[in-house]
Amino acid sequence: SELPAVWRPVRSLIVVGAAITWILAGVAAHLLFGFDLMIAALVGAIFTVTGPTVILPLLQHVRPRGSVGGILKWEGIVIDPVGAMLAVLVFQVMGQWHGDGGSGLAVSLIVVAKTVGYGGALGWLGAKVLLALMGRYWVPDFLQAPVTLMFVVAAFTAANALQKEAGLLAVTLMGVFLANQDRVNIRSIVHFKENLNVLLISGLFILLAAGLDRSALGAIDHRHHLFLALLILVVRPLSVLASTIRSGLTLRERAYLCCMAPRGIVAAAVASVFSYEVSHFDYPPEQVEAIVPL
Repeated sequence: SELPAVWRPVRSLIVVGAAITWILAGVAAHLLFGFDLMIAALVGAIFTVTGPTVILPLLQHVRPRGSVGGILKWEGIVIDPVGAMLAVLVFQVMGQWHGDGGSGLAVSLIVVAKTVGYGGALGWLGAKVLLALMGRYWVPDFLQAPVTLMFVVAAFTAANALQKEAGLLAVTLMGVFLANQDRVNIRSIVHFKENLNVLLISGLFILLAAGLDRSALGAIDHRHHLFLALLILVVRPLSVLASTIRSGLTLRERAYLCCMAPRGIVAAAVASVFSYEVSHFDYPPEQVEAIVPL
């Protein structure tokens, strides 16, 4: 119900803005750190996300007027799975080119198509079956949340069994399908999900921090500071200005959007996961190890 008023700038930010951020952040990583082009593309994909875990508390504190708050909120919500899936697809191509024996563009496109196909199909199927069971009252109210969680885990596992890394897309689309239907009341599932988020994300922050080697932080130098400055002062403003052309937003609103793009738990988690996964490929170890500190 909130999206129609802000959908045009949100859509541009998650399509045009994300593409600009991906390219410019990847180019900056390549030029400043000498990353292989594929690792630079992966880093750029990771930095496309912002995330509701960091955006929403800031908005609750600042409470901006007009449509700015809605735009930032929905950009953060939608860009998380989009950016994570972009990183997954880049990783799939890396695996085909360096890790799994295939190197052709056609092979990589087939992998991407299978990821999208299996993920989309199983996400839709999981939501469809779950809604059918709940719509016929075959699932008692007090079991809706655990049964939904069971379906989420099943869809994730099945998609990954058919195509590696397709599970993320499956459960993301399953959530989209569930949220955009009016057949079944899913309010109890939403409340359960919010409570689960707090527990899982809090634990995840601790685990990610515990897995970071202190010596890696000691390697941070002027290049990292310059990279950060480019993200804040160049990449974000360019992506916002290009995405909000003819949007009807005032100059002050566009300027505020330029100033708000913190990275949240998804960026940290995706960086940790893929730095570990990419270490199995034929890339320079020092480049792979530099992803998480960056």
